[in-house]
Amino acid sequence: MSAASSKSSSRAPIPGKGAPKLFTLGIEEEFQIIDPETRELRSHVEQIMADGKMIFQERVKTEMHQSVVEVGTDICRNVQDARTAVTKLRSDLWRLARNRGLTIAASGTHPFSHWMDQKITKGERYEGIVEDMQQVARANLIFGLHVHVGIPDREVAIQVMNMARYFLPHIFSLSTNSPFWLGRNTGFKSYRVKVFERFPRTGIPDAFESLAEYNDYLDLLVKTKCIDNAKKIWWDIRLHPFFDTIEFRVCDIPMRVDETIALAALMQALVAKLHKLLKQNLSWRNYRRRLLDENRWRASRYGLDGKLIDFGKQEEVDTRRLILELLELVDAEVDEFGSRKEINYIHEILKHGTGADRQLAVWHKTHDTKAVVDLIVAETTSGLKK
Repeated sequence: MSAASSKSSSRAPIPGKGAPKLFTLGIEEEFQIIDPETRELRSHVEQIMADGKMIFQERVKTEMHQSVVEVGTDICRNVQDARTAVTKLRSDLWRLARNRGLTIAASGTHPFSHWMDQKITKGERYEGIVEDMQQVARANLIFGLHVHVGIPDREVAIQVMNMARYFLPHIFSLSTNSPFWLGRNTGFKSYRVKVFERFPRTGIPDAFESLAEYNDYLDLLVKTKCIDNAKKIWWDIRLHPFFDTIEFRVCDIPMRVDETIALAALMQALVAKLHKLLKQNLSWRNYRRRLLDENRWRASRYGLDGKLIDFGKQEEVDTRRLILELLELVDAEVDEFGSRKEINYIHEILKHGTGADRQLAVWHKTHDTKAVVDLIVAETTSGLKK
């Protein structure tokens, strides 16, 4: 872990709804729609969307499968506002599902429901993706957490994104929450990313010398009909094509609100720290994707219980120790944002494990994937306004 220097170049973004200011937050969570009797996924998003139109307005979206529902906050000034917004969205969604005799669950994969049993959401966008990617798209039954951190200057944002790539496996390991796939214990703490890797343009991106190079890459993909718009770039971190934000997309959706907020607070503090370094004419060293992928794989396989490579020292280091180093790195920024209480929950995750660890504990005790679903539902809805 060492410092260096950086550069950048230009193009104005397409304006989105609202204008994210420096280090504001936006959080999107993808939930499973669950039948509480069978514990299976239910393709019921259209009914929930219809029921919640007045409540959610534009804060709810469909996804590829009708058993997935995504809700997203408005722009939040700080993590306290984000907690209020996330809790309200979860609460409203849970009540709407309950009114239909259903419930919601937050896990990167469902413990046993099969993708073949799920209906594909109607519409030109999803039909086009299925036509293009066939079974890879149909099998992509996964659930993630996306966190947006506002940076209005995209010239600066591309350099911050470059540096933040190094820390993606560290953050990802804290979110791991998908050890099961089609009724089997996969041996991974996050199998969700292994499913998603079948898509093109996923994983950790390469570093870009400048915003101009980044935009040239997007223009080439559109010109050659690889994509029709930049939203089909599905990297673990990206400049959002319509908002002035860096979007972290690497995480499994966590079960608990406290986990989501702690991760968002860490991402916000990290972006602020890297932004500060850049303004001081410093930067974190940019490692090649092929090296960062080694740590990403380890985080997916072992979660917090493995080791990541410290490429500066060229040695393996316990993942928990590296996360403590990351917390130390952003300590001053945490105080600047007043997010000490929220980010301190990361110490609880380090002590007690991630959602994957809790799912596996139930599995080892019961060998019953329905009992695992019950745990996920209970933790997803804990503390909500019911």
